[in-house]
Amino acid sequence: MRPFAAWLTVALFLLFGSAWVGNVSSPLAALLLFAWLFLVIVWVAFGVVHEAEELADMLGEPLGTLVLTLSIVIIEVVLISAVMLGSSGSSTLARDTMYAVLMIVLNGVVGLGLLLGGFRHYEQSYNLKGASAYLSVIIPLTIIALVLPDFTTSTSDGSLAPPQAFAFSLLTIALYGVFLWLQTGRHRGYFVTTDEQPMDAEDMAHQQSATIDKKKRLLHFGLLLLNILPIVILSKSLAKILDYGIAVTGAPKALGGIIIAILVFAPEGISALIAARADRLTRAINLCLGSVASTLGLTVPAVLAISLYTGQSVLLGVPPSSIVMLMATLILSAMTFSNTRTTMLEGAVHLSLFAVFIVLVFSP
Repeated sequence: MRPFAAWLTVALFLLFGSAWVGNVSSPLAALLLFAWLFLVIVWVAFGVVHEAEELADMLGEPLGTLVLTLSIVIIEVVLISAVMLGSSGSSTLARDTMYAVLMIVLNGVVGLGLLLGGFRHYEQSYNLKGASAYLSVIIPLTIIALVLPDFTTSTSDGSLAPPQAFAFSLLTIALYGVFLWLQTGRHRGYFVTTDEQPMDAEDMAHQQSATIDKKKRLLHFGLLLLNILPIVILSKSLAKILDYGIAVTGAPKALGGIIIAILVFAPEGISALIAARADRLTRAINLCLGSVASTLGLTVPAVLAISLYTGQSVLLGVPPSSIVMLMATLILSAMTFSNTRTTMLEGAVHLSLFAVFIVLVFSP
């Protein structure tokens, strides 16, 4: 049912989308089109999560969580790329989306998850080594992508000069690649619960070949692609309508990044909250911190590559108030995940920062 509705929407927009989107002159018509596309994409994104979780059960941790986070981040990169390539006023969208992802995930989802989990279980434990590994990647990537461009002297507007963009893209890909190699290789035990011993590579390969039906795995992988492709195709139409709506209503430009972040990470965020409430905090942390690391590791090279290819300026440096919020969030996250147990207090503090973020969006 879900893929059918998605592909029916794709067919309608391929046939009539140019006329519908190209001639939008009524705010009501734009709102209806946006609501239609938004709901379809969110619904299909839940399908992506479902198929990714089926694969996760087959592949085990941390490969299962990695499949889910990469699937979601690919959708995010496609949406941002569609807006960048289809609109001339989107130089800050990548920055706004990455900043929104950090605030929504590290403060909103993590805060609510710890609050719900702490309320139900009083204290929760997780694998400290995995959280520390994520933060050791997230902190430098955040500084390089969103803070450093404000302090370089090659440009004066928060963008990167071409040599910087090329070098930082390679650095980001290399660092994230090393992290993935360690996460799925010698240090995969950091990303499972502390009482669960990871299998060595030989045993894992033997068990997978003995217990997992390859045809079933291929089927779920095919269904995963079947759910992702409509989002990729519909993203350009959604981007045009979103750009029009922000321009007409006079809403803050940062709202576009927030909408994309919510659109993409809603299913994964709900999965993380369910895991936290079920006292599976390690999985919840893998989903939250993994999505942030993947966002920084994949989005930055993608948007910088588009910038270098098209010559379009991309502003990555965030405003001063956002720098303060980023520093506070990173310091708080490091403190929260410096102990092996969490309580409701950490959740409440993270949520308070999230509330400040929302206020600053509409009243900077």
